[in-house]
Amino acid sequence: MIGFLAKRLIADYDNPSSPKVRQAYGILCGAVGICFNLLLFAGKFFAGVISNSIAITADAFNNLSDAGSSVITLIGFHMAGQKPDLEHPFGHGRIEYVSGLVVAGAILIMAFELVKTSLEKILHPEAVDFQPVSLIILAVSIGVKLYMSSYNRSTGKKIDSAAMKATALDSLSDALSTSVVLVASIIGHFTSLNIDGWCGIAVGLFIFYAGFQAAKDTLNPLLGQAPDPEFIQNIRDITLSHPEILGIHDMLVHDYGPGRQMVSLHCEVSASGDILLLHDAIDNIERELRRKLHCDAVIHMDPIQDRDEETVKIHDEVLQLIHQINPVITMHDFRMVKGNTHTNLIFDVVVPVDYPTPPKVLTKQVELMVQEQHPDFYTVITVDRDYAR
Repeated sequence: MIGFLAKRLIADYDNPSSPKVRQAYGILCGAVGICFNLLLFAGKFFAGVISNSIAITADAFNNLSDAGSSVITLIGFHMAGQKPDLEHPFGHGRIEYVSGLVVAGAILIMAFELVKTSLEKILHPEAVDFQPVSLIILAVSIGVKLYMSSYNRSTGKKIDSAAMKATALDSLSDALSTSVVLVASIIGHFTSLNIDGWCGIAVGLFIFYAGFQAAKDTLNPLLGQAPDPEFIQNIRDITLSHPEILGIHDMLVHDYGPGRQMVSLHCEVSASGDILLLHDAIDNIERELRRKLHCDAVIHMDPIQDRDEETVKIHDEVLQLIHQINPVITMHDFRMVKGNTHTNLIFDVVVPVDYPTPPKVLTKQVELMVQEQHPDFYTVITVDRDYAR
């Protein structure tokens, strides 16, 4: 259904990397979700009333909250697509994360209220009236929710949306919780066990788990999570595909919402190259990154002595020593400055963000290892953190 509507309502629907297409998919899925959830609420509420089942009625209001969540998601996608302004020069993309967090909050509140009502039902049980039409409504609801989970998951993967993935998880938990309610209704009819309230608690716990996962998935981007490894690898592949680039380092990615990444990195180039040609190559890389990955990149050129045999030899020796400490450590911006009494080796080492050794201890380790082989070499070392590993 979503594919059918997308082909007819979304221009260039097969290009989900486009911010406009991505926004259109989010709005479409939100609108369809509102319609489905309102229909499910009406059906389950009717079934809950005629069967006097707190679990079915609670499940109905869960679908009503899902409809409200879909409204928030739809509004979030619409607002996230607004153009940058003076107060928000990097756009409004993070509104999508905020809307997802609001949805998660609504889910958690609904879970709490459901568990509270179910406890009252356990303390003051009432007979549940078995109605075949209620079972049919619940069975249809399970199928609809499984379908909603499927299209939200596939769309969320296609457009890389944490909000859509959270909605998919919520729909799946709804299908599971409705299955519990269905089983409880059948058990209550064929046995003397009144487990309606207990099943209501089980449904509430399912919903709580879905809300917790949704909050986690939408809060991480707001806090500043690590960039997608595939995105980082694509940047590396595109940049290093240009023969003028000898290496890259110091990459930073700032996420202002899906499709709104700001990237900065340093590119190593030959110190003997033509600076105008190298600058032209850097401009071409920035444009290619914008065209293919929809990110704005700022690239700094780092000239290196790649044709001085002594510098290359010492560089390789120092790198081997560093790898003896830990193979994950890398090195860049290596320079040799010779004096009358000693030679300064100036370079940066890069360690993972969670590297346990303090920078002062690490630099002392490297210094001692270098001077053990070259007593007249002094080291000037800067320790960087790899934020795009």
